[in-house]
Amino acid sequence: MQLKNYQYMIKRLQNNEIEVSKKIRAVFQVSYKVEAKLLKAIDFPPLKRPLEDYVISNTVFFGYLKNEELVGVIEIDHNNNYTLIRSLVVDPLFFRQGIARKLMEFTLNTFDSNLFVVETGLENKPASKLYTEFGFIEVKQWDTDHGVRKIKFEKRLITSHNNRE
Repeated sequence: MQLKNYQYMIKRLQNNEIEVSKKIRAVFQVSYKVEAKLLKAIDFPPLKRPLEDYVISNTVFFGYLKNEELVGVIEIDHNNNYTLIRSLVVDPLFFRQGIARKLMEFTLNTFDSNLFVVETGLENKPASKLYTEFGFIEVKQWDTDHGVRKIKFEKRLITSHNNRE
């Protein structure tokens, strides 16, 4: 019996290339279909996001590739004030393999930020659990106009230059 040696890597995705955006959108679609069911959402805006939005987006996309196949994506909006995790999606065929965790670790280690922000549906317990395990704390809950209750998490990092007396 021979064990397969799975290779993985995380790399920046060139979303302005249409073929790359098609792959990104495909992972978003299969992942968000699962989340929509979890949230009992009938009208779920992430599933309506057109391909063009990915191609022209100013956000940064990083992909988790397993044997050169795109199986996870994290979408980041970074500025001088904070880093917003806009989306974190994994192909359901690759759930429970630590892919979301690795993408979160990568993001927290890559972006120089004192504040990280992420939102999810309140009933998305796996996502909420992941964020709290990384030290994010709940800061807000609200109802959307499409019938989903959302939750916002923040992780504040304290640096020595913030603690001057």
